[in-house]
Amino acid sequence: MAFNSNNIYKKIISFRWITIILVIISTCFFGFQLSNLTIDADIIKSLPDDDKNAKLLKHISKNFGGNNMGVIILETDNIYQTKVLEHVRILTDSLSKIDGIASVSSLTNIINIKGSDYGIEVGRLVDEFELPTSPEEFQTLRNNILSNNMYKGTIVSEDETSTLIIFNLEDEANVNAVAKNVLDKTKQLNLPETLYYTGSPMLVTYISELMKSDLTRLLPLAFLVIAFILFFSFKTISGVILPLLTAVISIVWSLGLMAFLGFSMSMISNNIPIILLAIGSAYAIHVINRINQLHAQNRSDTVQTALAYVLVPVILAATTTMIGFVSFIFGAYLEMIVDFGIFTALGTLFACLLSIFFVPAIMSFKKTKKVTTEIKNPNNSSITTYLLEPLNKLLFKYPKRILVIWILLIATSIFGLFSIKRSVDIQEYFKKNNPTRLAEKIMVDKFGGTKPVFVLFKGNMQSPEVLKTMQKTAEYMEQSPDIYTSMSIAVLISELNFAITGNRDIPEDPVQIEQLWFLLDGNEALERFVSDDLVEGIIISKFKSPDNQSKKVFAEYMNAFIKENSTENCQIEITGMPFVDITMDQSLINSQMGSISIAIIFVIFIVGLILRSLKSGFYASIPIIAAILILFGVMGLSGISLNIATVLVASVALGIGIDYSIHIISHFNHVFKNTQNFKTAIKESIIISGNAIIINVIAVSAGFLMLVFSDMVPLQYFGLLIAISMISSGLGAITLLPAILILVNKKHIK
Repeated sequence: MAFNSNNIYKKIISFRWITIILVIISTCFFGFQLSNLTIDADIIKSLPDDDKNAKLLKHISKNFGGNNMGVIILETDNIYQTKVLEHVRILTDSLSKIDGIASVSSLTNIINIKGSDYGIEVGRLVDEFELPTSPEEFQTLRNNILSNNMYKGTIVSEDETSTLIIFNLEDEANVNAVAKNVLDKTKQLNLPETLYYTGSPMLVTYISELMKSDLTRLLPLAFLVIAFILFFSFKTISGVILPLLTAVISIVWSLGLMAFLGFSMSMISNNIPIILLAIGSAYAIHVINRINQLHAQNRSDTVQTALAYVLVPVILAATTTMIGFVSFIFGAYLEMIVDFGIFTALGTLFACLLSIFFVPAIMSFKKTKKVTTEIKNPNNSSITTYLLEPLNKLLFKYPKRILVIWILLIATSIFGLFSIKRSVDIQEYFKKNNPTRLAEKIMVDKFGGTKPVFVLFKGNMQSPEVLKTMQKTAEYMEQSPDIYTSMSIAVLISELNFAITGNRDIPEDPVQIEQLWFLLDGNEALERFVSDDLVEGIIISKFKSPDNQSKKVFAEYMNAFIKENSTENCQIEITGMPFVDITMDQSLINSQMGSISIAIIFVIFIVGLILRSLKSGFYASIPIIAAILILFGVMGLSGISLNIATVLVASVALGIGIDYSIHIISHFNHVFKNTQNFKTAIKESIIISGNAIIINVIAVSAGFLMLVFSDMVPLQYFGLLIAISMISSGLGAITLLPAILILVNKKHIK
């Protein structure tokens, strides 16, 4: 027996009451912690502090509120109507009264600079108390907007069908609470125009709501599907309850620990419950299957004997699965992916411990009488009769043909692998008819995009040199086809100068700049563009294209300019989501290649070490490598993008799928060692372990396929791809691996 020590198995049974009590206490403790679990889908918070672009973006977000900006798009047939402007004013006033919103900008309160008989007048573009009513007044308003770069394409679309109401959140504001208030209060107004919501606060909140919806809908659905499959497979109540109970407890422990340690659920960790539902039930299935397979007069002896067979394979499977998850730590750009890896690995550990301690403890209470009435020999099951026994004969008859079929599948997959596309666009999380996706399209088509770009200037913000450099930078940046317009303090100063002199240049005299600055003093617009001590200022713009190559071209274009124009008195840096996306895109490749390579190497080493055969470790890895290649082939041939959700699939599939090969190879080694009969070893491995693998594959795949009903598109693909990986790795374990073993051990067959 494994470890050559029956004391281990006896102690597991003898301490069963202690095990059960500890499980109950721990579950109550972590279950209580679940009430403190929060959801935070903000990608900015997940960016690493040591990355240049991410660090600068966080700095700008904190000091200028750049990332805490929400947008309401009001769409109608024509913006230039009194009733429409009245509704814009109502929206503006309603938002201003919401706790947590620092400022609101719209057509009815936006700053306007113009000359008058009395000098310079800094007021509002539209008088909210005397809205335009006549065609002449609207034509004047239209001309003012079209002639001013501050407004054209930024506050009113060029087709005059849409306008923006922009709001900035306070530093310590509760993003989700503010966003919900915005949605509630604006919808209560029952305005006739169509409203769309976008911007970071709205996106974060909307994704959080989708996550909650998915958890409450899909987890129970997956639970019921797996329960049905388990009942159909085992035909016993314990065969249904124990695997699911193991999964549920491991979910409660891992999420409870997450809450206890102060971590929040992200758009990635939303997958943890579904994954643990599959993993937690998987280990218990193998334990129960082995107990059911053995018949003895005393149930405790049966459980001990079953543990002797499955303890090492289950521990080995859990270890390799944990390695698959922990590998996310290496090369992952987003902290949310690192957190996902850590807590899914811990959940896997919990599931393993429950399967080898808690499940046997419960099953040891069942009486022998119930064994004979409830438990059927797996050798008589439909799976064995109609699938596994014919498969065993087929393997010995046509091992070469089976191997050739797998080689052809792998070759086709490698061909498709080179067609994989990468995407880091958060909008791909939403379905095409989703209002958030439609809002994104309007912003791209009519307002120059949604991805913020910030150029940070360090120097004296009232210096002519700095302001001129800022103006020059904006003009250069706007020559890019993906930048439509930009705003900064330099624009405001140049507009003031234009109102006085008719010239939009920055004045050469610092005194004159200070005089113009005085006219802006106290205006809330200043807070968005310059720091309180006037040593930092920003240009705010938006990037249009979602294409990664366009982002790289723009980055090179701007970095060359900044390198040439940055001086000691005026230091220039640029950041924004296009720059973060470039790094994130590259990290998808690094993370994918790094995590898979690390996981495969560790799997071969650990399996070889425990089974005392490096060859066994190598053989065990072949089916899962084939499954991963098929996975990438499917992604490439079907056009499924590699993104922050699907990048997890390969390592998750490796971690879960390797279990099947481990059970086959360890079962084969155990039987062959005892019988020295190769055919018997192969047959028992396929019939007994294969039975659990088939049940496991069907249950796990069905559970993950429930994600197809998710409201988030990447999670739909995640569930589909994991199911494909489980099926291919399961088939690889019971067809490809035995075929290889047969071909390399012909002398033993003879």
